[in-house]
Amino acid sequence: MIRCLVVDDEPLALHIVEDYIAKVPFMELVKSTTSPIEALTLVQKGDIDLVFLDVQMPELTGIQFLRIANGKAKVILTTAYPQYALEGYDLDAVDYLLKPIAFDRFFKAAQKVQATLQPAAKSAEKEEPQPAVQQHDFINDFIFVKTEHKIQKVYLHDILFIEGLKDYISIFTPAERIITLQNMKKVEDALPEPHFIRVHRSYIVALNKIDSIERSRICIGEKIIPIGDTYRDEFFRVIEEKNI
Repeated sequence: MIRCLVVDDEPLALHIVEDYIAKVPFMELVKSTTSPIEALTLVQKGDIDLVFLDVQMPELTGIQFLRIANGKAKVILTTAYPQYALEGYDLDAVDYLLKPIAFDRFFKAAQKVQATLQPAAKSAEKEEPQPAVQQHDFINDFIFVKTEHKIQKVYLHDILFIEGLKDYISIFTPAERIITLQNMKKVEDALPEPHFIRVHRSYIVALNKIDSIERSRICIGEKIIPIGDTYRDEFFRVIEEKNI
């Protein structure tokens, strides 16, 4: 069982996470509190495996809590403010849940913690053979794009990002910009999910082409791409899993 502590200065938020913990068979609630000082004392005693931690609290912020706790318990941040995600990941938070928290997203985060606390299961998972063609397919795979005068072959590994503009899209590669009459949803469905992710209603990016991420902006070369609110939580989850 994963021993859990919930810390939030909003009683309603506490009750929601308490209820979610009760639904997960491998978790047990040790305590919920509105006091980060009380929570920190429990963590430092070694009584807690996992903390569901609000970021903005009056006595001690979640980021300050993370620094003081210094890895003595796993932490999942819970907040309505996505701008703290990168700093939280820098301090080794396991996951980042944006309020209002849906149960399915909560359960995914719980499974992630379970995997980190069960080395044998994690080791077996790592040893499971992966399809050898996955990387080969991406390097050699391509799509055909219909432009104004021709049908053009575009290798997936050349794509930097894709921008949607009304009824057409622009595919950007290091060499050129390719414009085609198409919609973003169809292009998103055609691209392999491990390598491409939608980050805004108007943008899809290639993960391996990202140079840096600053708060709500992605830098690919000289291009600054915004991260939309709808896609933010999933984007930062993928970034954390890939250790970018």
